[in-house]
Amino acid sequence: MTAKLIVNQKSFDEAGGITQMVVWSVPEPVPPSTHGFKYRLVYARNGRRLVGFDNERGKGDHMHLGQAELHYPFTTINQLIEDFITEVEIIRGHP
Repeated sequence: MTAKLIVNQKSFDEAGGITQMVVWSVPEPVPPSTHGFKYRLVYARNGRRLVGFDNERGKGDHMHLGQAELHYPFTTINQLIEDFITEVEIIRGHP
């Protein structure tokens, strides 16, 4: 089995922000993650990442909020997207 793209969305907001969500179903977990997904969700403005969620090899599931990098407790793709959108709305001033 090969990787399968399951989410690929990019949008722009009125403040000049860019939101991009890319999620792949992968045949083997990306260590140290234990689930079968590889993902990268980012919100950036003026060339700076303000919010990011990803599961980089060697780091596992984590999120970037401003300069902070924090563990992210991945459960499902739907919850991942919901959590990401919530953080983006907070950054944009629309909680």
